[in-house]
Amino acid sequence: MKKIDVLLGLQWGDEGKGKVVDVLTPQYDVITRFQGGPNAGHTLEFDGKKYVLRSIPSGIFQGGKINIIGNGVVLDPMLFKEEAVSLAANGHNLATQLYISKKAHLIMPTHRILDAANEAAKGMGKIGTTGKGIGPAYTDKISRNGLRVGDLLHDFDRKYAAAKLRHENLLRAMNYGYNIAQSEREWFEALEYLKKFKFIDSEHVINEYLTADKSILAEGAQGTMLDIDFGSYPFVTSSNTIAAGCCTGLGVAPRNIGEVYGIIKAYCTRVGSGPFPTEQDNETGAEMCERGCEFGSVTGRRRRCGWIDLVALRYAIMINGVTKLIMMKSDVLDTFKTIRACVAYRIEGEEVTNFPFEVAEANIEPVYADIEGWQTDMTSVKSEDEFPEEFNLYISFLEHELGVPIFIVSVGPDREQTIKRL
Repeated sequence: MKKIDVLLGLQWGDEGKGKVVDVLTPQYDVITRFQGGPNAGHTLEFDGKKYVLRSIPSGIFQGGKINIIGNGVVLDPMLFKEEAVSLAANGHNLATQLYISKKAHLIMPTHRILDAANEAAKGMGKIGTTGKGIGPAYTDKISRNGLRVGDLLHDFDRKYAAAKLRHENLLRAMNYGYNIAQSEREWFEALEYLKKFKFIDSEHVINEYLTADKSILAEGAQGTMLDIDFGSYPFVTSSNTIAAGCCTGLGVAPRNIGEVYGIIKAYCTRVGSGPFPTEQDNETGAEMCERGCEFGSVTGRRRRCGWIDLVALRYAIMINGVTKLIMMKSDVLDTFKTIRACVAYRIEGEEVTNFPFEVAEANIEPVYADIEGWQTDMTSVKSEDEFPEEFNLYISFLEHELGVPIFIVSVGPDREQTIKRL
């Protein structure tokens, strides 16, 4: 019986998961998405075109592969339709390749309004959500009030009306004005489009694939440090972004998890509010942002940039059981004479290497190690043999500090700019 491999981000999201899934897909039969919503954009570039996937697994571009949206995902029918129609217009046939779990929850138009209302109520303490309705949809799921894809086949109109009324009562209590007439009409049109796809009991199907020795790759969204339990709470997302989320988001037993691929950037970024100990709010951060084109693929928001944080990475590797590392955007650091890496935190005069409980309000001073930069254009490098010695030393330093091998290095956005080392 095969095991399911998991691929996820180890930082605050935007690590480059979409490109890596696309690169690894040829060795798998099935690609699945196990959590998150359309706030997570996975960007892929090949054949001179750029694609952004928000809900559809990134294996959709490799012909003949089965792609499954798992039960742990929250799905917005309107954004799904927009995404699917765009892919179809570019020649990618989803009808025979994409399955959707009946247990995946639906994002309603009123979920978006509740998202905006909740953020407005927080004032200066806002989290910085994408406003896509993700949090309210997961709130309904946990409070046992959610709508699921499978409900489209079972008394849906009654269930929708009850959920909408509940949301309207909440908005009325918040004294928040809104108008959903147009978005609701578009939402129902999108539901009809959604019905063209095959709804499945995904937990049964996935386990049947494993029994039949089908190879499966599970794709996570966001990043480990945004996990609802283990991230920098409360500045986190609404789902479990860690490897354990694969078990609950697909219905797979822990013993059936195989490789855990952890994706990192050669530096670090974060979108929206929340702690970021190694942030460089200066010319260094601005250069990283410009060279790395660090703007959200879904929101367009500028990402905050800083040096790599090994304290947070060790923590992420530990709770995920990472077996192999994949380093993205190495080329962004090509121009730096010195590369810095945070090896510890200094909190109230004490040096610590464990990721602390309180990050949002703690006065954290990063303790850095400095590594000589390679100052070489890495974008044209085709093999490990062409790596500058300084770049090899940076890789060796990271492997020593993190205790996990780096087996893929990305030196540019195209799928061809990907180098396997081991």
